[in-house]
Amino acid sequence: MADQQQRQTQSDECNHNMVSNLYKALASRDATTVHCLLAPNIEWWFHGPPSCNRLMRLLTGCTTSDEDNSFDFNPISIVPIGSVVLAEGCFPASCEVSWVHAWTVTDGVITQVREYFNTSVTVTRFAKSANVHVGSPCVDKCQCVWQSQLTDHASMPSLLLAV
Repeated sequence: MADQQQRQTQSDECNHNMVSNLYKALASRDATTVHCLLAPNIEWWFHGPPSCNRLMRLLTGCTTSDEDNSFDFNPISIVPIGSVVLAEGCFPASCEVSWVHAWTVTDGVITQVREYFNTSVTVTRFAKSANVHVGSPCVDKCQCVWQSQLTDHASMPSLLLAV
């Protein structure tokens, strides 16, 4: 049990470092490092106004305006939860726009990103149970493991992400 916990801690640290290095590469516009960290067929999911879809434009090199080029993704927090790494930040410093990225790391490569703008995100983990059935109440079988901190939860749309 302790050995398994140590492996999970090492995996979480590796995943955290990978996502941290991705943001550093994005900030310095280091396309070579970005391409090394991302799977060529990365799966993408975006929730927010189309005008806020800046990460995809940055990763694909299709920045269209000075606003796109000035928008930096500097995470305030990066939290690994198994193979999913959550990053949260805002822009500008006044936090008028908040964002959450949920990156999935598989075999040392980032294979998926879910991007949320101006959305309150709560992450829950379901307990492994043979008794869980679709449509059954899961109050006692799931737990909140992370919640975005930079949004006004009362006035923002909310999403529940299960990992």
